[in-house]
Amino acid sequence: MYKIRKAACSALVFCSAGFTLASCSALAFKSFLAYQPASISSPASCPQAWLSIRPFVPPPLHLPPWLKRLLFRASGSHFFEGELEYLTEELVTNPCFIVDGVSRFDYKQGHLGNCWFLASVGGLTFQKDITNQVIPVEQSFSKNYVGIFQFKFWRFGEWIDVVIDDLLPTFNEKLVFVHPKTSNEFWPALLEKAYAKVCGSYADLDSGRRSEAMLDFTGGVHLHFALNEAPAYLWNIMERATRAQSLICSGTYNGEPHAILPPSGIVSGHAYTVTGVSKVISNRNPVKLVRLLNPWGRKEWTGDWSDKSPLWNTVSGKDNKKCHEDLDNGEFWMSVKDFNKFFKSLDICCLSPDFLDRSSGFNWKSQRSIGEWTESTAGGSMKDLDTFWKNPQFRLMIEELNEACPHKDAENTVVSLIQNHKKRHRKDQKHYNIGFYVFE
Repeated sequence: MYKIRKAACSALVFCSAGFTLASCSALAFKSFLAYQPASISSPASCPQAWLSIRPFVPPPLHLPPWLKRLLFRASGSHFFEGELEYLTEELVTNPCFIVDGVSRFDYKQGHLGNCWFLASVGGLTFQKDITNQVIPVEQSFSKNYVGIFQFKFWRFGEWIDVVIDDLLPTFNEKLVFVHPKTSNEFWPALLEKAYAKVCGSYADLDSGRRSEAMLDFTGGVHLHFALNEAPAYLWNIMERATRAQSLICSGTYNGEPHAILPPSGIVSGHAYTVTGVSKVISNRNPVKLVRLLNPWGRKEWTGDWSDKSPLWNTVSGKDNKKCHEDLDNGEFWMSVKDFNKFFKSLDICCLSPDFLDRSSGFNWKSQRSIGEWTESTAGGSMKDLDTFWKNPQFRLMIEELNEACPHKDAENTVVSLIQNHKKRHRKDQKHYNIGFYVFE
């Protein structure tokens, strides 16, 4: 975040990367600039290399080695040794795409390490307009049904249509991957399959970054906070973000894979959806709370303000009715203090970062620029003084600030970089440490 305090000023953004020319040839990136001024001078855009989606070819029906390892680890037995099948209508007699709307409680994680994806799905379900764009809700297994389903994802600057058939990986007539909590509701499994097609395969969904799925669902601005360095007013940012069109997720500290941290109930190295924030009065003292959802659909926080915490007896009946539920569904409350202690990072993805300015009285403007590093434009980091100037440069001219912004730190500029995935399989795509410098 960069604060612009002059009535008229300019910023020059240098995008740089600290790796060799041989390894970064034609590495593409996208720079997203969000800012508040009335107008800017726009640079010429570079050609865009769009992602092409190839037909999805199901893997062989025998269990591939990676899937055997996943299922064996999940089950702790040899139960899963056998044949993998593709079924949908054979699983139930009355399959439905959506039953009673799209909800964060419709699914639980299957035998695949894609909590990062499912945590983002949980955030998506709160935003009806975005959900309807990603998951066209008029689809069904009955009306005009031809055996295919369509989804939309935002990929490096454009919305793409992804079409899949209705065959889902099963074992012993049970879904292998994401499981619907309502046996005949299939939007979660079909959405997961469509995203697997975008990423290359189901195997490519095993482990990832929450920000990837959040961006692919929204095409918005991504903000990342390390909770051990977060500002004191982070809860206020979260509160405003929940009222905006934002997806919010969080991650825990790494440890043994999927290990439960005793006695807290928090899973290490795991992604959670932030589903709400609230402030309650307990023994005459205000307490700021954060609500989270484990995509497993179970295993909850067991400390203060958990489902069975006696602290709920210290709040008013109104607050208790509004916030407290004793259900084993993976969702729980905790204080923001414990949240900052047990969770490592927070990701917010929003269509517009208006909420950063503590007011809704003004709107941000945005600009997208496309560029790439080639042999002639890869200038390296600031340590390479002789070549640094060769890096792609983007000029941002702020000619006027919005007078409706009364706060002293409301003049914000947000710069976000996204690396373009050119590999067919997500797992084959190397994530480079790219960065930028801002000169005023």
